[in-house]
Amino acid sequence: MAKKKFKDIIQQSDVPLLVDFYADWCGPCQTMSPLLEEVSKELGGKVKILKINIDKNQQATYHFAVRSIPHFILFKRGKILWRKGGLMTKRELLQQLKGFV
Repeated sequence: MAKKKFKDIIQQSDVPLLVDFYADWCGPCQTMSPLLEEVSKELGGKVKILKINIDKNQQATYHFAVRSIPHFILFKRGKILWRKGGLMTKRELLQQLKGFV
């Protein structure tokens, strides 16, 4: 994904967009992946999820100062609403996101 395309996606999203910065080799990232799907279903489409592989999208990774993974940034129309790095429980993630949907 080109940087411009990523930028367009985050700026044009009317619903909150949760960006998951991850890598295939990252164990904690793999742990979070099914949780993200469950959270997305529970929120009924009120939050979109976009996964960004840091190895393939280094521009975006540097631009948003992602220093550790997994790292989550919630955008709406290009603005950062919330961000957090590291593992979270499904409950923690749902509680965080519910404040924005």
